[in-house]
Amino acid sequence: MRKLYNINLHPNFSIQGRRYSLNDLTELSYSFIKEGEDFEKHIGEFILDWIDKSSFVNVYTSGSTGTPKAITLKKEQMINSALATGNYFNLSAKDSELLCLPATYIAGKMMLVRAMVLGLDLYMVPPTSSPLKDSNRTFDFGAMVPLQVSNSLPFLHQVKTLIIGGAPISNTLRDQLHIIENNSFETYGMTETITHVAVKPLNQMLSSIVATDLGFKTLPGIEISKDKRDCLVINAPKVSDKIVITNDVVALVSDNEFRWLGRYDNMINSGGIKLNPEQIESKLSDILHHSFFISSFPDPKLGEQVVLILEGVMDKENVMQQIIASNTLNKYELPRLVKTIPEFLRTDSGKVKRNETLALLSL
Repeated sequence: MRKLYNINLHPNFSIQGRRYSLNDLTELSYSFIKEGEDFEKHIGEFILDWIDKSSFVNVYTSGSTGTPKAITLKKEQMINSALATGNYFNLSAKDSELLCLPATYIAGKMMLVRAMVLGLDLYMVPPTSSPLKDSNRTFDFGAMVPLQVSNSLPFLHQVKTLIIGGAPISNTLRDQLHIIENNSFETYGMTETITHVAVKPLNQMLSSIVATDLGFKTLPGIEISKDKRDCLVINAPKVSDKIVITNDVVALVSDNEFRWLGRYDNMINSGGIKLNPEQIESKLSDILHHSFFISSFPDPKLGEQVVLILEGVMDKENVMQQIIASNTLNKYELPRLVKTIPEFLRTDSGKVKRNETLALLSL
């Protein structure tokens, strides 16, 4: 039997209305591991890790920008993160929380930590692409990836406060969220910062234009700056021992607000003009209503040329005619090549693995 870690398990913590002590959680976790569904086994394994004597938890990054890597996080810092989220979103003991993310990565693990630390009433459902389809109850708090949100639009009013992360949110989905009667927020964060350190409202009676232009606002206790590459630097002492230097190119709006512009490692240098693929994709998302992304191929004259990668079988000439006719892109942003791939490779959260997907073109 493991030694239980001396944490403050909130006395109001419950699962579907039933209170659970540390001993109860241990028994439940073992039953999940032995007899549960796959998603329940991962939940059971994490809970056992959380309540044992160790002061650390090992987690893995999503692998969207490379091979997943193991990261060691302090439980104390995970508790600090949970408390910060609770304070920011005004969560109270006995509020209900929907867990529909897999507990294999930090986002799902932190939903469990928030429930145990804040004393929430936890409801666990399989992490499917349509998690609310078979539910008719209302939840005070929940977290989803964009694919789940897109498939749950008729039911989103059932989650009063919803945080969304793990993959980019399309302009189409932003417009759809604008009319949903709940409080939805886009989040910015990573495994190294124990999920979100900044959030952006997506509806709350905002016009779609204003909502698009809003930046991410940091949670209390988070300091931000930029390095020489214009990439975001995060100082969050309560959740990370080290200053986190990201590869996210940003524009600082104020000392606690920034706009995300794209990934530094995706930047394209075409004939001396620096182009941001994510900015081009944002412009194209109002024209192209299927999966795509912008990348680059080597070019003998320009150094790199802009390439449009489409998912599925497409009429490439017709797509280019649509783009040119829209006058959305300037002459430097226009793709010089269009390539198709039957199916993109994605992370569990739905984020496209760009490099691995591009590698399919050479097979």
